[in-house]
Amino acid sequence: MTTATTTAGTASLLGATLATAMVAGLLFSFAHSVMPGLGTLDDRGFLTSFQRIDAAISNPWMMLTFLGSPVLTLAALLLHLPGRSPAVPWLVVALVLVVATVVITGAIHLPLNAAVQDAAPDLVDSAGLRARFEERWIRWNVLRTVTSTGSLACLAWALFVAGRAAG
Repeated sequence: MTTATTTAGTASLLGATLATAMVAGLLFSFAHSVMPGLGTLDDRGFLTSFQRIDAAISNPWMMLTFLGSPVLTLAALLLHLPGRSPAVPWLVVALVLVVATVVITGAIHLPLNAAVQDAAPDLVDSAGLRARFEERWIRWNVLRTVTSTGSLACLAWALFVAGRAAG
């Protein structure tokens, strides 16, 4: 493996780890503070607050971080393959887990979020919408918190084993 490949592999692995840490932290915060806090509100307050949070989180920085995590993980994997780095198995698992996080978000959370946004501004059936939304959103968010945190753990270990092998 050349020095340039090693440097690029290390840089992409570090970037993947940082991006994944930010995503895992965000999802963990939703699971353990945001949604429990919103859960104390009445139906209309819950949905209105969620609409505002969802609108704020839909921004280029969040998108770059969220999608950067799997892209950088894939890049790190590809750059570590040629030298048969001991990080490769950990990078494969990290990639599977981070892709699972993205798939859960796209298949479950984005449609649920869109349903809440589409109900604005009237929120005519607040109780019914909340009943269809809240439990499912929270349950799947816990799963993607686990997948993103698992991916982060694998990336951190990949950094460790790659560093040991290089030094």
